[in-house]
Amino acid sequence: MSTSLPDAPLTGFADALLPVSPDFPPATWTVADVLARLPGFPLNRIRIYPTPGTAKEQDVLEAEAKTNRICELIDGTLVEKIMASNESMLAMALAISISRYLDRNNLGALAGGDCLLKILPDQIRAPDVSFIRWERLPGRGSPKPPIYAIAPDLAVEILSESNTTAEMDRKLRDYFQAGVRLVWYIDPTTRTARAYTAEDACTEIGSDGSLSGGEVLPGFNLPLAELFARAEGPE
Repeated sequence: MSTSLPDAPLTGFADALLPVSPDFPPATWTVADVLARLPGFPLNRIRIYPTPGTAKEQDVLEAEAKTNRICELIDGTLVEKIMASNESMLAMALAISISRYLDRNNLGALAGGDCLLKILPDQIRAPDVSFIRWERLPGRGSPKPPIYAIAPDLAVEILSESNTTAEMDRKLRDYFQAGVRLVWYIDPTTRTARAYTAEDACTEIGSDGSLSGGEVLPGFNLPLAELFARAEGPE
């Protein structure tokens, strides 16, 4: 598979950015500093309030409450996560298939794209679909925080037109640094996917191939053709 993600529309000064010292406090940052910390990210999804570099967990929750939009927290900066209708339908179709598997194999919990997970300090992500084993979650009767401080065992991202290569590479790196065991990137445009068991261990899955749960969801197997047919309807 050859998935081509767009480069972010950086122009002018952004094309010649130099590395910025992490010691500079956010109060002294310029726009160039923000872009140097989030290179290649789409500009129209980077929130400038709260001031980039200063956002906290509570700001993520307030952004959703006030604007009804999901934001991820990346190095103290809010970045909007956008999902179009087609990507949402694919995510739901995949979640249904995994849920049926979990009905037979009660291994853990499944979550959708509005589930916020603090996978690392200053890093809150919202995978389109995620799976977490029961033993890694708080037990019944335990407090249920609005944002779990946990990395999922499986993280799934449905690629959209607004995603850039730099953004998805950064997300992949963060996922595996946090301890995610399996990542699926599904590309609706090419009807293909990539399965990662490490940042540098990728299996390309063609349109006639299948998603395999591997050691995370043993025995789970879903042909991509079946997934797309479930989301898009019969021909």
